[in-house]
Amino acid sequence: MEKLTFNLALPVAIGADHAGFEYKEEVISFLEAKGLKVKDYGTHSKDSVDYPDYAHPVATAVEREEAAFGILICGSANGVAITANKHQGIRAAICWGEELSRLTRQHNNANVLCIPARFVDVAVATQMVEVFINTPFEGGRHENRVRKMACL
Repeated sequence: MEKLTFNLALPVAIGADHAGFEYKEEVISFLEAKGLKVKDYGTHSKDSVDYPDYAHPVATAVEREEAAFGILICGSANGVAITANKHQGIRAAICWGEELSRLTRQHNNANVLCIPARFVDVAVATQMVEVFINTPFEGGRHENRVRKMACL
């Protein structure tokens, strides 16, 4: 593996459940203001929904290389992370601060950022997205570890 950054010519895949809906809308505005394309997989309201219905399409888009990376948002981020990580080639990471966002890219080559809307401020969420986008995978000693993550 080489030091990897995202192919930002592709859209960013984003999805959320009802608890993450408002944050999703803010993150989309943030990404579009940066000139990035976004593919919004929903939800499109605060009405109660099942998070796997949004996590699976985001993970699939990343898995198929139809998206540069994914962002999933729910109340705790646990449900969307567990769901996304069922997909081969997905490394979904729950982050609640900039340093975790940076480390999960540097050390784990994460390709889906999972944000716990009930536990972080929206400003922290957008800053984590910024860090996630701009932090490359370091490779080196981390390459073998990342290779061992997949169940083959």
